[in-house]
Amino acid sequence: MDHDRSEGSMKNIKGRVKEGLGKALGDSKMEAEGKMDKAEGRVQNTIGGMKDSLRKGT
Repeated sequence: MDHDRSEGSMKNIKGRVKEGLGKALGDSKMEAEGKMDKAEGRVQNTIGGMKDSLRKGT
């Protein structure tokens, strides 16, 4: 598993927690940061997946 995939998954989890706390506390800034962290994590996870596919293809 590529480093980007594991790091991306962690960012995604962190983003979900942050977004949930932001909603619960009524903090729109924290909620928005959580959504951004989730998006960043998904992108990084996808990049890691592509790297894994390239490695397996060779």
